[in-house]
Amino acid sequence: METLREKYAENTRRTLLDTGLRLFTERGYASVSAEELVRTAGLTRGALYHHFDGKPGLFEAVFEELERQATERIRAAIAPVADPRERAYQGVDAFLDVCAESAYRHIVLQQGPIALGWQRWRELDRLHLGGLVLDVVNAALDAGRLRPHPADLVARAFYGALTELSITITETDEPEQARTQAAALVRDLIGGVVTDSVPPSA
Repeated sequence: METLREKYAENTRRTLLDTGLRLFTERGYASVSAEELVRTAGLTRGALYHHFDGKPGLFEAVFEELERQATERIRAAIAPVADPRERAYQGVDAFLDVCAESAYRHIVLQQGPIALGWQRWRELDRLHLGGLVLDVVNAALDAGRLRPHPADLVARAFYGALTELSITITETDEPEQARTQAAALVRDLIGGVVTDSVPPSA
C-alpha cells in the first residue's frame, strides 16, 4: 500500500515533470532557469535537486517521457496490422504524426540535441525508437518478406532516415508539405526493401 510519503514524492515529481514540459515547450531549455521551474511548480529548489538533480536531469526526464509515449502510440498504431509492409507504413505515419506535435517537436527534435548533447540524444532516441524500428524490420524478416539484407543494417538505415527527416521537418517553413513528402519518400524506401510477397530465394 502506498504511504503518504510515497504519494507526496510521486505528486512532487509529477508536478515538476508537468511544469518542465510546459516551460521547455513554451520557452526553450536555455531560457528557463531552475529558479523559474520551482517557482512555477510551487516547490523548492531542493525538491528539484532531490528528484532530478537539477534542470538538466528534469529536461532528460521530460524528454524520455515524451519518447516513451511516442513509442507506445506507434506500437498501438501498428499492433492491429498483420501485413509487414503495411505495419511499416502505419508506423511511419504514426511517427510523423507525433513529430508534428508541439511538445515532441520542440523538446525532442529541436532542443534535445542541444540540451543533452548529440551523443546522449542519439543514445536515448535509439533506446526508444530504434528498438521499435528493429521490431518492425524483424517482423518482415520472420515473414520472409525482407530482401536479402541484414535486419540490423536495414533497421539502422530506416532509423537514420526517419531521424534526419523528422529534424528536417522541424526546420522548414512548410512543415505540412515536408511531412507529406517525407511520408511518400519513406514509403518508397520501405517498398524497395520489404517485398509484396515471399521472394523466390526464400
